[in-house]
Amino acid sequence: MVRLQNEHGYIDIASDVFTTLTGDAATNCFGVKGMTVRSMTDGFVHLLKREFMGKGVHVTYNNDNTISIELHIAVDRGVNIPVICESIKHQVGYKVTSGTGVEVKRIDIFVDSMLLG
Repeated sequence: MVRLQNEHGYIDIASDVFTTLTGDAATNCFGVKGMTVRSMTDGFVHLLKREFMGKGVHVTYNNDNTISIELHIAVDRGVNIPVICESIKHQVGYKVTSGTGVEVKRIDIFVDSMLLG
């Protein structure tokens, strides 16, 4: 949880806010099939349904009141992965910072799967 202070008091922002904003921004980028998670039981990567996409995001709170984000995605086969990742970094950074006022220090993207279009 991040705590921000303004002239009216404190605002606490829960992890779910960051994971929802991140998942929404990432999945709206061209070429992204969705968020993924690796199963603990079988070790396979699973594509998450839209309502569970936050499970593919991990938020770390830094000492300087910034956050770092790790996200796991599946992409369409044949897309340019570096271009997609740059687009995701831009979108996620913008959406999270503009929506919460919290600076995103680092975004790490893991492409776990390529799926047929």
